[in-house]
Amino acid sequence: MLNDRVLVRGEADGERSTTGGILIPATVQTSRRLAWAEVVAAGPNVRTMEVGDKVLFNPEDRYEVEVRGEDYVILRERDVHALASGRLEDSPTGLYL
Repeated sequence: MLNDRVLVRGEADGERSTTGGILIPATVQTSRRLAWAEVVAAGPNVRTMEVGDKVLFNPEDRYEVEVRGEDYVILRERDVHALASGRLEDSPTGLYL
């Protein structure tokens, strides 16, 4: 990865289900819902994230890429809205916002 780019592996865009078990098809338009993903690689200028961290981002602000048959997303560091990491245990919420 170069500069401030982050490579993440997230949930596939497809059918989702609610906690009650109702299936929501992939064709349903959801309102500006953010998505969680796991950091797989980070560029040398990324300051706040490490490999293995969970990040929250807007699925509309992404570039998709396929590497060795797996789908990944490339984000800029500034496009990440929140960071959840075990190494941030000092924070009462466990999130770095």
